[in-house]
Parts: sequence; structure tokens; C-alpha cells
Amino acid sequence: MGTFVQLLVNGLGKGAVYALLALGFVIIFKATEVVNFAHGSLVLVGGYVVFALKDTLGWVPAALLGIIGAALVALLVERVFLANARRADPNSLALLTIGLDVIITEEIVRRVGAAIPFIGDPYDAQPLQVAGITIFRTQAIALVVGAVLVTAFLLAFRYSSWGVAMRAQAENKEAAALMGIRSSRVTATAWLVAGALAGVAVLFMATQDFSGAGLGRGTHAIALIAFPAAILGGLDSTAGAVVGGIVVGLTEALSAQYISFEFSKSAVFLVMLLVLVIRPSGLFGTKELSRV
Repeated sequence: MGTFVQLLVNGLGKGAVYALLALGFVIIFKATEVVNFAHGSLVLVGGYVVFALKDTLGWVPAALLGIIGAALVALLVERVFLANARRADPNSLALLTIGLDVIITEEIVRRVGAAIPFIGDPYDAQPLQVAGITIFRTQAIALVVGAVLVTAFLLAFRYSSWGVAMRAQAENKEAAALMGIRSSRVTATAWLVAGALAGVAVLFMATQDFSGAGLGRGTHAIALIAFPAAILGGLDSTAGAVVGGIVVGLTEALSAQYISFEFSKSAVFLVMLLVLVIRPSGLFGTKELSRV
């Protein structure tokens, strides 16, 4: 029983991080109908800024600058590469993000070199012992931070003027424009928010506790596991992104313990496929994947 509770807490911690990343996929898709496959490279951008600055500025200022850096690079991608091709087919733009992802990822991997460092120094510590249950410090903090950020995001999405504009644009872009909603501003803000969430997520991902993968291709691959989370919950559903992230985190943690670590990555995709067979639009989505 103790092992199961431990896996549950650690899985929820991972799920909170995946939920942040899945939210990034969803809000960009809602704003532009483009699947952003460059999301993994935004994670590396944030991590690289922390890695480059933490010895000079300290971890906390470097982490804040990493979040800001990931957000600004996301905005740059949208303004320079996507805004000028707004009339292009969304599938073509998705392919463009794949190319950008390769370029950014390879450049960061080249700069980091063979060291593949961990950046979460405040979290690479001894696990917490609570009532005889071992809880990884990173997962516990990730769960708290993820819960706070997800709650803040959902409240802003529901009640703020930006959230109302985003939902209106997702429902009917032409009607939203006639109501005075500036599509370019909504889209730019969506990319900024998605980039910032990626910058937060890497603070937990590039640590020993989370996966043992440092700042490199391993962390990039882990970031893309959030895509099945977004698909599972529904690519056009913010609440679905949160649920999908939690499901993916728990699936990974439980299958790694009770089946095998190697199978845990496949288990995530098997769960996604099972959900899509039963409900092609995802658990909470309205748009089927085949129509994306």
C-alpha cells in the first residue's frame, strides 16, 4: 500500500508538469489551429538560459529569466515565422514548427555539449519521508506549483478579457473579429503563455528526480510525451489538457513500477490510442483528431 501511495504522489507530480506542457499545446491550437511541434525546443530554451546564468546570477533569478526567455522565443517564432504565413494550411504550419524544433534543439544540444547537466539544483536533494513513504522532492514541489499555475490559468481563461477573447476566437474567428477582438494580439499572448509554461516545466524536468535526463535530447523527448496528454484530453480543451497530463503521469509511474520502465513510455501511447478508439475527440474535446 505504501508503494502505491508513493507512486500515486510521484505520478501526480509528473502529471502536473505534463499538464503545464499540454496546456501549451492546447492554447496554441485553440488560438491558431496549429499543432506546435516546436514545444519541446521551447523547453530546452528555458533550461539553457537557466544553465547559462545560474552560476552568475543564482538559481532563482536564472529560473525567472529562463521562463521569460522561453516565452520570448515562443513569441518570436509566432511573429517571425507564423504570423506572415497565417493564410497557409495549418498542417503546413505544423510541419514548419517541426523544422524549427530541429534547428533550435540541435543548436542548444551543441552549446551544452556532452555534459548534459541537471539544472534543478534546489530539487536535487534527499527524498522526503512522510509516514514511511518516500516522496521525491521534485515531484512534490511540481505538484504544488503545477496546481497553483493550472488553477490560475483556468481562472484567467474563464474570467479575464484575454480568456474571453481566446474562447471567442476559438469558437468563430470571423465573428470575434467583427466584435473588435484583435486576432494577432490573442495569438501572440497564447504563444507567450505557452512558452512561459514550457519554461516552468523544464525547471522540474531537467532534474535527477524527475527522469534522470539532463538538459539535452532526453528532456526534449520527455517534453513531447505531453502531446499524447493533450490529445488524450482533447486538443481543443484546456480542462482536458490538465486531466490528460495527470493520466499520463500516473500511467507512466504505475506501469514503470508494476510492468517495466521500458514499457512505461509505450503505455502512455497505448492509453491515448485506447481513448481515441472510444472517443475520437479525446475525453473533453469537440474536434476529432482526423479533422485537425
